[in-house]
Amino acid sequence: MTSYWNDVLAALALYPARPEIEALPLRSTAFATLYGVRLTSLGPYRLFGYLSIPAGAGPFPAIYYPPKYQSVLEIIPQGTANLMRSRYVTFALAGRGQRNADTPYAALFPGLLTDGIDDAASYVFRGIVADSVRGLEFLRSRREVDAARVVLAGNDIALMTAALTTGATHVVTTPTLFYQTAELAPKSHAYPLEEINDYLHLYPARAEAVRRTLAHYDLLGLAPRVTAATLLMAGAPSTLLDGAALRPLATALRGPVTVYESQQSLYKDGLYSERWMAGQCGIADVQSILPEHWRD
Repeated sequence: MTSYWNDVLAALALYPARPEIEALPLRSTAFATLYGVRLTSLGPYRLFGYLSIPAGAGPFPAIYYPPKYQSVLEIIPQGTANLMRSRYVTFALAGRGQRNADTPYAALFPGLLTDGIDDAASYVFRGIVADSVRGLEFLRSRREVDAARVVLAGNDIALMTAALTTGATHVVTTPTLFYQTAELAPKSHAYPLEEINDYLHLYPARAEAVRRTLAHYDLLGLAPRVTAATLLMAGAPSTLLDGAALRPLATALRGPVTVYESQQSLYKDGLYSERWMAGQCGIADVQSILPEHWRD
């Protein structure tokens, strides 16, 4: 691991998590209890998350949803069946800047990807990655969680978290932010990578500083530290981040890797991911926790 990330983790360790947990009856069900969780991260900065615990005797497999590149924090991803909460402990964390964790810092979308990017020491994602690590540390501490079945599901942050701390046994990741970003951004006109192009158009003299910062975050550099079984959700064939583009990343990972190329269908892609997680976690009756319109 680079000294950059060693320094981040050492700084994070100076701040106790000091979790505060409050039951949320209005969002609890007969099969799962929902809690609001507040944690302290690097800064110090106070975070917020949703922790859902199934009814019955555990321990249960867990799915951790690290901070996403969006303002709103969801209990579980939109489109996922609420019944998933009957079989998994789920924990969704808002990183700094997201709603419910937007004091004193409120992120802009677009804008977050380039906030402070010309200085790696003050880049906002330094804190967001630390937030994600803190979230996994908290989840690992819960007695309801089966430590042998902990899935991290999200974008690049999920894979980075698995690289930087222990506890992830499985990862589902859709690279969108930090895979060969300096090289791929000029080939894209879609956000979030278009943020890089916009920024360098405004500040061309900062190009080398931006490249230095992005080098710390590139998934290729962190991949050799990931031993968890990983599902790489690639773009559709012939797109910027398709299976061929992600092949070097798949090769660099140290655990078992499955590469899935998008079929440009939320149903087909989502179904594959749900079945993969259930299979890895030993959940045989996955049909019962899928959205009704996805069931056979």
